Amino acid sequence: MEHGMQRRQRLRAAFSGIAGLLLAAPAWAQTPHNWQLGFQPAHSPVQEGIEGLHAMILWLITVITIFVACLLLYVVWRYHRGRNPHPSRVSHHTALEVAWTLVPVLILVAIAIPSFRMIYYEDRTEQADLTIKVTGHQWNWEYNYPDNGGFSFISNMIPDAEIKDGEIRRLSVDNRLVLPAGKNIRILTTSTDVIHSFFIPSLGVQRYAIPGRTIETWVRVDGPGVYYGECNQICGTNHYAMPIAVEAMSEADFAKWVEQAKTKYANRDDQPAERKLAAVADQQR
Repeated sequence: MEHGMQRRQRLRAAFSGIAGLLLAAPAWAQTPHNWQLGFQPAHSPVQEGIEGLHAMILWLITVITIFVACLLLYVVWRYHRGRNPHPSRVSHHTALEVAWTLVPVLILVAIAIPSFRMIYYEDRTEQADLTIKVTGHQWNWEYNYPDNGGFSFISNMIPDAEIKDGEIRRLSVDNRLVLPAGKNIRILTTSTDVIHSFFIPSLGVQRYAIPGRTIETWVRVDGPGVYYGECNQICGTNHYAMPIAVEAMSEADFAKWVEQAKTKYANRDDQPAERKLAAVADQQR
């Protein structure tokens, strides 16, 4: 009896540990992991919509693939020369030709409607609580806050030699993009040199930064946390040195950060950014 109780206690402890890991997933889900097969868990309504569209199309193409494979196997079996020594010479079948033309059209329409809705949804927000301008440089990001006094700062990747405990190699930066959680944020992207890409997987954000153009998108971060991304457009030698780190805060904490940032970045000196780029270039050699 006592042995059975101990066994049940151990099982409960094991299940509790597994449940704890599952419930804690959002805390570590903002970065890629070894052997990861699917998306990073969504932390914005846009990414939730992207995952829903992906799941629908995945199931649809799975059904189509299985159907075509079964049909092919049936044709191979049914019309083998041994079973069908005298093949039919019929070259047209009106109903069949209408069916195999109409069905793919209907499938494409079924995919197109939610796809266009998703593209329109992630394009822009009509009621933005805050606007952020993102400018790509070779090789760092510049963030500007026009609604909060217009201050701006440069965000550089931390070189491998300067990585500290708790920081992530090739993803951690010296200055994070700070946003208020639960607010609609308008993001405007542009570039000063070549084409870059502002990409944050768990937030469903991806927009090109193109010289001479300003492109809009938006995000609403579900809750406080740090979310990582990077430039996924090959933009030159140090392309890998353009990670993105977004820190979402509560509205009150964000207001405090803005007041500190206005002072900190009032007279921004770009020399530290240049030194960072030099360190990255030396590390690459």
